[in-house]
Amino acid sequence: MKLAELRPGWRTDLILHGQGGVLTECCDCIVVRTPANPSFYWGNCLLLPRAPADHELAHWEARFDAEIGAASPGSRHRSFGINAPPAGEQLPSWLAAGYEVLQTAVLRQGPGELRPPPRRARGAVEFRPFDLDIELEQVVAQQVVDTEGFDPAGYEEHRRQQMQRYARMAHQGLARWFGVWCDGTLAADCGLIRASAAPGAVGRFQHVGTHPAWRRRGLCTALVHAVTRWGFAQWQLAEVFMCADPDDVAIGIYESLGFARIDAEWGLQKRAPRDVGV
Repeated sequence: MKLAELRPGWRTDLILHGQGGVLTECCDCIVVRTPANPSFYWGNCLLLPRAPADHELAHWEARFDAEIGAASPGSRHRSFGINAPPAGEQLPSWLAAGYEVLQTAVLRQGPGELRPPPRRARGAVEFRPFDLDIELEQVVAQQVVDTEGFDPAGYEEHRRQQMQRYARMAHQGLARWFGVWCDGTLAADCGLIRASAAPGAVGRFQHVGTHPAWRRRGLCTALVHAVTRWGFAQWQLAEVFMCADPDDVAIGIYESLGFARIDAEWGLQKRAPRDVGV
């Protein structure tokens, strides 16, 4: 499988994976590894050209163990991205083995398509980029308030490794991290990365999150709007992509600002034992 064959969501994932990641084209898949962060599920995965058949469970688990597990013993999860739309495959063996079937919407926006927020955020709102050289731990603390069902210590280390990666990209002009403060408190954060430092590059949002205590106040809307505007004005991006859960309320926020669904990503994920309380 070739990198050039990837759909827009997976292709823009490579903006991050190309920085500190190892990408290998194989005849039957693409191997994605992040040696510095083995617990990063979708930075240590196999990208398949099509959905696997139910009887292929043992085959693909063996391929994952050979390509990912053997090189990174800390990668105790298994994750498989799917590049083509599933054709109604039934996967009872995969589900019985503990896999989750994931679908993610891929959204895009071009210059001139940004819409104003439908309502003002409540409270005194400040928007600015972080200086990750001195504020990285503040960002990590914000991101691990909700560990999303993962082992708290492991998830915190994963987010710290990720933010250190973004900090290195920021020094190359390829990443910025942003926050929104409401009434003086950090309430939401996200990142924006780009494929190159030249005008006309493609941008991709990273890890949009709002503190649970500050949700439903319009702060995520204010953050995404401000970052999108910043990307087009300061980086002169040709287009901006983001991926989101199609069933989550946040996708309505992104669409209200002019982002349009253009595609979807699919995947199969089995969490590491420590992340499911085992």
